[in-house]
Amino acid sequence: MAQKVLIGMSGGVDSTVSTLLLKEQGYEVEGVYMKLHSKPGYHEIHQERAQRAADFAGVKLHILDLQEKFNEKVFTPFIEIYKEGKTPNPCALCNRNIKFGAMVQFADSLGADFVATGHYIRHNGQYLQMAEDDTKDQSYFLFYIDPAIVPRLLFPLGEKHKTDIKAYAAGISGLESFASQGESSEICFVETTYAEVLKPYVNVDVEGEVLNLEGKVVGKHKGYMHYTIGKRKGFSVHGAHDPHFVVEIRPDTNQIVVGPREALECHRVVLENVNMFDDRVNFECDVKLRYRTTAVRCSVVIEGDHATVELHESVLGVASGQAGVFYEGDKLLGGGWIV
Repeated sequence: MAQKVLIGMSGGVDSTVSTLLLKEQGYEVEGVYMKLHSKPGYHEIHQERAQRAADFAGVKLHILDLQEKFNEKVFTPFIEIYKEGKTPNPCALCNRNIKFGAMVQFADSLGADFVATGHYIRHNGQYLQMAEDDTKDQSYFLFYIDPAIVPRLLFPLGEKHKTDIKAYAAGISGLESFASQGESSEICFVETTYAEVLKPYVNVDVEGEVLNLEGKVVGKHKGYMHYTIGKRKGFSVHGAHDPHFVVEIRPDTNQIVVGPREALECHRVVLENVNMFDDRVNFECDVKLRYRTTAVRCSVVIEGDHATVELHESVLGVASGQAGVFYEGDKLLGGGWIV
């Protein structure tokens, strides 16, 4: 008897092709479209695409309304983290609580053996591994998922390249439109800027002071939630001739501190709520401190759910609220949230 797989279907080319690949491999496949945020008009378009993909593949499509859970576990924390002057990473929270949390629970209710998604990532049964296509690798955003579920996960695109996936879809009569549709937003509920998303919930446009490293007022800014560590535009510095960068955000006083590029250098990072895929606590590895950055060598000491990370070379613009993710080659060891 064929093993049963539940796959998350978004209506995009990646999840659609993943569904077809799983069918080719002989699995009994069912799909699920998850309604997460309440962005007007979004679900009407994407749910219809997901249904078309499911009909084409000949699989049953379930509709799972997770808007309340998404709001509690992802969107509200997103707002609160921003109010604290930090830079949130909502995708990692969504992956743990929704895509590899609530969806796994739903798979259990259907008696599914496996859970699949269209993520570009691989695993070896214990560790998540970077995708074959390093330009699309999404392992950074999955560092926080429950390690216990890894053996049940299927990632049909882990060994593939995005160009191959689009070509595959383009070559199938009836799927040409999926191959040519635009890429989905990295963060599903953000169309323009984080600040625009925040505006209905909090007043982001409260003018405040810009301080230099000595604490002297040197200019003005348009509201601290418009800035992240490392930003160099959108504020004034009286008489400045050289570029200034945001090096600290002070939400309690609505102030930002700016300084020269070298003031962004960081040699040591502390992580909280560390999630590991094995039991090592004192080790050397590579660490990525933002998604689109190069990993650097580091030494890690874990005590409880905190980790102290000594960087072997300085990194610029480390932001609280982002993730520090540990790698050993292409193997994801774990990670935590930057304090």
